[in-house]
Amino acid sequence: MTLNPSHASPADAPAACPAIQGLHHFAWRCRDAEETRHFYEDILGLPLVHVVKEERVPSTGEHCPFVHLFFEFADGSHIAFFDLGDNGQSQPDPATPRWVNHFAMEIRGEAGLERMRQRLQSHGVEVVGPTDHHFIRSIYFFDPNGIRLELTLRLPVDDYVARKRRSAHDDLAAWTRDKAAGLKPGATGTSSQQRSQAHAG
Repeated sequence: MTLNPSHASPADAPAACPAIQGLHHFAWRCRDAEETRHFYEDILGLPLVHVVKEERVPSTGEHCPFVHLFFEFADGSHIAFFDLGDNGQSQPDPATPRWVNHFAMEIRGEAGLERMRQRLQSHGVEVVGPTDHHFIRSIYFFDPNGIRLELTLRLPVDDYVARKRRSAHDDLAAWTRDKAAGLKPGATGTSSQQRSQAHAG
């Protein structure tokens, strides 16, 4: 017997989606644990707070000795790394531009962003930016493992952020239609930058 959804009992109703609270950690492979510690703790100032050493992967049971490092942000979230002991690192996808996959970290204040830019450069790290994205201002650089990192500053543009929140689904629908038609962003005025400039004008 098939139950008519319109006559389903409350017990059959799907449970409400629990709220995801935020980031706990994001993990990558690293080439060398100490090299990675030096970069994230000594240069970026993120304390090393947890190290896990195992011979078997807890989630799968496979034999793969590793060290798992956790570095903590001021809000209690983490960035984490696996050293598999073979001096290897994750290889980039040749079909994906290097600027696409990246991890963005937030910093407070224009002065803080500038101090970090200067600090990175003093350690020989090449920095791109600051780059203005209308609602954030960012600098970009790579860690020793080839991971592109972003340090970003939120800008006081509450109206802009609120407009973007309201238009997010419409913007995505426009992109989906243009993509299906073989068009690129900006070809029909769908570029975020074009819309921002038009609104300002």
